[in-house]
Amino acid sequence: MPYEDLREFIDRLEEENELARIKHEVSPILEMTEIADRVVKMGGKALLFENPKGYSIPVLLNAFGTERRMKLALEVERFEEIGEKLVRLANLKPSSILDGLKSIGAIKDLVSFLPKKVRSGACKEVIDEKPNLLKFPILKCWPKDAGRFITFPVVITRDPESGELNAGMYRMQVFDEKTTGMHWQIHKHGALHYKKMKELGKDKIEVAVAIGVDPATLYSATAPLPEGMSEFMFAGFIRGKRLKMVECETVDLEVPANAEIVLEGYVKLDEFRMEGPFGDHTGYYTPPEPYPVFRVECVTHRENPIYHATIVGKPPMEDAWLGKATERIFLPILRMIHPEIVDINLPVEAGFHNLAIVSIKKRYPGHAKKVMFSIWGTGMLSLTKIVIVVDDDVNVHNMKEVLWAVTSRFDPSKDVVIIPDSPLDSLDHSSYKPNLGGKLGIDATKKWKEEGYEREWPEVVEMSEDVKRKIDSIWDELSRIVF
Repeated sequence: MPYEDLREFIDRLEEENELARIKHEVSPILEMTEIADRVVKMGGKALLFENPKGYSIPVLLNAFGTERRMKLALEVERFEEIGEKLVRLANLKPSSILDGLKSIGAIKDLVSFLPKKVRSGACKEVIDEKPNLLKFPILKCWPKDAGRFITFPVVITRDPESGELNAGMYRMQVFDEKTTGMHWQIHKHGALHYKKMKELGKDKIEVAVAIGVDPATLYSATAPLPEGMSEFMFAGFIRGKRLKMVECETVDLEVPANAEIVLEGYVKLDEFRMEGPFGDHTGYYTPPEPYPVFRVECVTHRENPIYHATIVGKPPMEDAWLGKATERIFLPILRMIHPEIVDINLPVEAGFHNLAIVSIKKRYPGHAKKVMFSIWGTGMLSLTKIVIVVDDDVNVHNMKEVLWAVTSRFDPSKDVVIIPDSPLDSLDHSSYKPNLGGKLGIDATKKWKEEGYEREWPEVVEMSEDVKRKIDSIWDELSRIVF
């Protein structure tokens, strides 16, 4: 059965011995980060801090910090199940992955998972029209952070043209009890809604922020869905059950009815404040920049809320498994559009957007370069800085094999593609200009004569199958001796 709220997921984690209740008094200022950082890097449990110093509201960290917990969160044995189900529903061959996702969004069976509006929900148990953000144990994660940051917000806005709701995840620096930053990067849908409102001559955009939602909803807010595809519908699809939504008190928006905490307010279109620095998932502090200001007018929450947060920093961190879930969920859709693609790896250590390693069934000269440009033209993968293409005999998740292929099948004078001044992720600090920099493509496939390779390509050293089978038959006995 799908989780109705964050609490049901916490209960499941406890049943599976995947939750540690921390009864020590621990400060949300730096101390929780140090504990969570050690635990996540050692593959440890989810952490429920029951006694945050100075607060009576417990804090949940590292809820998704292992592959097993991420699969428990989405209730799957394999992440690919979700994408495969979408492909089966689509049963079509669109001309691009964007068309494919839009077509999937229009499927009747998927539309049946549109959210269900209800009269009220647990998030309305306390309604505070004199909000004070400082009563929540919001974390300051790293020593040089500019302050406290809300790190797991589901930020909800409405497209002024279509009327559709969008849910995204953008960090929020707390400036005081009623205002935060709104870190809308230019490639995000929240920033697009902001831009559209400005073009319409409006002076503000209404915003709601849900903190502490069910796992499928939180994941969907991070998923690279195309414009116009509802994150709340996608959450219902993952859950197998429609999400309950309730109207806000002061803004014309709906929020998950069973959220722990909801912030309601607006962003003025002409108000900016310096936001940051912030210790980010790149492993570096993102420097201060001007970003819009979110003004909170009302807070609603459960009677005894749980504050849900995450820590980002030098990888691997908890967000690794949110990213890996996206990689595997969207692989079947990517392969539906580009059937030559066998597998893809977006390494955690590269921050996902910096490197994509792709294996293909090579069918014609220049095929690897075609795949590079396909990746650079596909949704949020368009921000990928480096694309490495290998043959299908290489396991893209085994870096030993990838390095072997790159060093033995790649000639830097012939097999490299460099594109200057292309869109990059806003958090790429290596680029000389914000959001704009070079891209690198490496063709590490075996080259053909038609590609100008005039030598005979040598065979890979492999044992014959009959010898493998013979040794397999005695391997159990041998392994007890040799290991």
